Order: sequence, then C-alpha cells, then structure tokens
Amino acid sequence: MSGFPLVALVGNPNAGKSALFNALTGARQKLGNYPGVTVERKSGRLSLSDGRPVELVDLPGTYSLDPTSPDEQVTRDVVLGKQTGERLPDALVVVIDASNLDNHLRFALELLSLGLPTVVALNMVDLASRDGLEIDPAILSRELGVPVVPTVAVRKRGMDDLRGQIETLLNAAPARERGVPGDFNAVRAEARRIAKSAVISEAPSRRLTAAVDRVALHPFFGLILLLGLLFVMFQAVYAWSEAPIAMIEGLAGLLSEAVTATLPDGLVRSFLVDGVINGVGSVIVFLPQILILFFFILMLEATGYMVRAAFLMDGLMARVGLSGRAFIPLLSSFACAVPGIMATRTIADPKDRLTTILIAPLMTCSARLPVYAVIIGAFIPARDVGLGIGLQGLVLFCLYVAGIVGAMMVALVLRMTVTKGASGSFLMEMPKYQWPRLRDVLLGLWQRAVIFLKRAGTIIFASTVILWLLLSFPRAPDDSGISQVNHSIAGRIANGLNVVLEPIGFNRDISLALIPAMAAREVAVSALATVYSIDAGDDEAKLEQSLGDRLKDNWPLPTALAFLAWFVFAPQCISTIAVTKRETNGWRWPLFMVGYLFALAYAAAGLTYWTAVAAGL
Repeated sequence: MSGFPLVALVGNPNAGKSALFNALTGARQKLGNYPGVTVERKSGRLSLSDGRPVELVDLPGTYSLDPTSPDEQVTRDVVLGKQTGERLPDALVVVIDASNLDNHLRFALELLSLGLPTVVALNMVDLASRDGLEIDPAILSRELGVPVVPTVAVRKRGMDDLRGQIETLLNAAPARERGVPGDFNAVRAEARRIAKSAVISEAPSRRLTAAVDRVALHPFFGLILLLGLLFVMFQAVYAWSEAPIAMIEGLAGLLSEAVTATLPDGLVRSFLVDGVINGVGSVIVFLPQILILFFFILMLEATGYMVRAAFLMDGLMARVGLSGRAFIPLLSSFACAVPGIMATRTIADPKDRLTTILIAPLMTCSARLPVYAVIIGAFIPARDVGLGIGLQGLVLFCLYVAGIVGAMMVALVLRMTVTKGASGSFLMEMPKYQWPRLRDVLLGLWQRAVIFLKRAGTIIFASTVILWLLLSFPRAPDDSGISQVNHSIAGRIANGLNVVLEPIGFNRDISLALIPAMAAREVAVSALATVYSIDAGDDEAKLEQSLGDRLKDNWPLPTALAFLAWFVFAPQCISTIAVTKRETNGWRWPLFMVGYLFALAYAAAGLTYWTAVAAGL
C-alpha cells in the first residue's frame, strides 16, 4: 500500500481510536512492526467514494509529543516524518473523547500546530450525552479551524461523514502554516477555553465534579485535603480497632488457658502456648487495624480520588527527579513492596524505574503496621492532644510521613548520583467521582484478610516455630537460675549481634527479633512475644501480661523510639530483596539497596535514641 495516500489515526489512550480504525477498515488490515523497534504497526485500507484506496495507520495512543516510551516515540516520529521506513502522513485523523474534552483537546492542539491537513473525530458522543454533556461540533470546528465529525465508532455512526472529510482533505490538501504549540500550561488553558465554549449543556453532576476538583486538585488546598484524609485514616486505625482487638486478645487468652489447663508442663505445651498462641496470635491481633487501613485505601480508589492524589504528588515527585509514573508503584508498595516493584515495569525510562525500585521498600507497607501498633500501644499514651486528635494516631501518621519523606530524599540523592538522568513527563486522565460499591469494598477487605492470615499461617508460623526451637534448646538446668533465653542457641546469637546494635539503644530481645524478621517484618512482633513467653517460665503474673505491658517493663522509651525509627528504613523482607534481584537481573542493585537501607536504619535509630536520651525521655 506504499503508493496510496497515508492517513494517520492519532489520539490519547482510551479515546476509542482502535474501534474507529476497525470501523473504517473492516477486515482489510495488516499487522507488522516498525523497522528497528518492537512497536506494532497496524495499517488498513480505506476506500474513498470514487473507489480510490487510502492507507490508514493506527498510531499508538499518547498524551503528548514528548515521548516517555517506545510506543509514544513512534507516534511522535511518524507525525513528524522522522520514523524510519515511514513517510510523512498526508493527513491526520485526531480522535478525541467527547466526555473528556478539555484533556483530549490539549493533545489535539499540539497536533494541529504541526500544520498537517487534519480532521477531528469527536468520538463517543453517545456516552457524553448519557452523562448529560452536549457539545456543539460546529463551535468546536470554528475554534479549532479544522472539520469536526461526531462519531460513535463502536456503532459505526458518523463513518460516512468522516470518510467524506478525509477525501476532501486529500483532494484539497490544504497546507496550513506550522505553528508553535507553546508551553504545557498555555496549551492546557487554551484547551479548557475551547472546551468550555463548545459545551452547550452540562449535567449538574459534572459541574459538581468540576467544583470538587477545583479544591481536590488545587496545589495548596488539595494537598491539605490529602493530608487531612490520611490523618483521619490513621486516627481511625486506633480509634476503631480497640474493640475487635480486645475480642481477639480475649479469645487468644482463653485458648492459652485451655491448653495450659489441659496439657502437662513440657515441650508440647510450651510449643502451643509460647510458640503458636502467643507467637502467631500476637500478630493476628492486629488484623482489625490492617483491615481499617485497607478500607480507607479501597474507598479512596473506588471514589476516583486516588488518581487525583497521584496528580498532586506528581509535582512533588518531579522536584526529586521522579516521573509521576512512579506514583502508582509507590502507592502499591503501601500494601506490599513486592507488587509495587513489579508495577515499575510500566516506567519506560530505565533510570527512573531503577530509582523507583530502590525506594519502594521505604513506603510503609502493611507488614510494618503490627510492629508500629504494638510499640505505639505500649509507649504512647492513648490521649487526645486537642481537637479530638489522638496522640497514638498522630504518631502513626508521622511514621508514614517519615517513610515518604525519606523515600523522596533518597530519590533526590540517587537521581543526582548513581541513577542520574532526566525525568520523564507524566499525564493522566481524571475518572469521574462515583459512590463505591459495597460489594467490591467488602471483597477487597476479604482478600486482604485472607492474604494476611495465609501469611500468618505460613511464613510467620514457620519463623515462629523455628525461633521457638532455637529458644528452647539447649535446655537450661532446672533451678539453676540461668535464663533459658540466654542459654539457648537464639539467645547466644542475639547476644553476639547485640554488640553491634547496643550503641543505638537496642537490647538482646530486639537483636533476637530482628533475625527472623528478615522473613517478614511482622515476625518481629511474634518473635518478641515468643521470647517473653519463654522468659516468663511459670511466672503467672508475667504470663498474664500483654506483650505491650512486657515491653513497657523491659524497654526504656528511647529504645522503643529507636526501634520504630529502625523499621521506617530497614529492608527486613526477603521477598522484597528477591523480587528486586529478578527485576534488575542481578545482585548488584539488591545488595546496594540492602546496604543503604540498613545504613539508614542504623543511623536513624541511633540518632533517635541519643536524641531521646539527651532530652531526658
């Protein structure tokens, strides 16, 4: 088809471009690759009214002529006539989504500045009408200075009119003067002006969305709103979880008493009470707090607000050399760094992607929550600091913020040194606000509960059992007065490790808990519970104490604060290290990541400890 006129179909992703291509070409399509790249070339034959054939090429969707991926670079090069093996198009068909007019017009204006013969396909006008949006194509055509054809590609409406406009463009071949698109903000403002002038009527719900977005997307008030939502979320993690946690603790206590009353003193009873019930149960007790946290996350996603949060964070991330494309992987890392690191595959720039991988473990994943919760519950008073703000929730909020700030500072340093390079641009479309479906939210919570309980029943259980064995052998002689923990294999290892960790305020128990916590961060809680359960022996008063009370009796406040600071930065998760190795194809970057994170954790814990000591805490 090389001798035929070439018409390029171009537009934003999700504009219905592929459906329009299929409607115009039918089965007369040909697939291949552009020379020298793996990007697919999709072309088809379009017949004009006089029977003349036209080659129609469907270009990859993009948001601008500033490419951030191989697909987007091909689109840019084709419309500029720079793509190897592809000639400059004779005309462009710019496809825009009628229901998302101002966003899609921004790219359309950029394409119109090229000066090529152009027709605009105003697609999905049926969906826009359904949502209460009516657009006048004549006004839009006058403002843009090119023909505008309303279409519904999936129903093949407007195809004849569009085909006729393409024929007119090719016959007349009106050469337009190439313009200058201007900067991003100027083009966006012009797109909004044109969209506003072309809209005849708009449903109240769309006007309400626009009004809400004027606050939600404001560079100052939007950030205040985001911080406020996060603050409420962390307050709720404590305020709403007290009753269910008490219920789970009560059930664990009853189960422990039943086993103690049924079985004679010995290894079997110690295994069930000290290892399983007190060890694994000390982690399961925080399931309500994890579910409350994910309830808020699911609600923010379902309402359409999370994308707006990404938009707000894009400006901050650009200041530290990251593209807004890094936001979604980092957001995923709040659940778990493993899927977050895997989600970096959508980032085209290799240095941008590597930076995102290296800082993903600094996002406060759900596995840290049990550690934070037990320390905050034990050492931070459950009181208000004013305006109904709980001190415990405030401290938890500050820990999450510390992780984010730490990640941004590390990203800035990395982008200036080992991953130095230019950051890419990032554009996104805002979904409509909508009420969350209760079924979807409940299903999401159920899935998180199952994942957590499976983790408790596998990794945490196995780690706790191994720790119990190492704490139980060799057995200290009866009536010797020797601590079973110090006499055990685990205790001896911990005492050796504590030589390194003692300068930052850590004790033997923390040193011991950090070793199995490499399997999963929340194992630190079950490890501490197992240590104190075995250390209590037959002391009924100590056995009846909660883990929080035991910690409060054994740790000074500076040590507890240093422990929290350690977990903000420490890379204690083998799965995260393994997936980093797989995604970077080697051990160089995982070892670099582990090294710098442990150095940060050690420095942060030490600084926190000695600051707290100096303050007399």
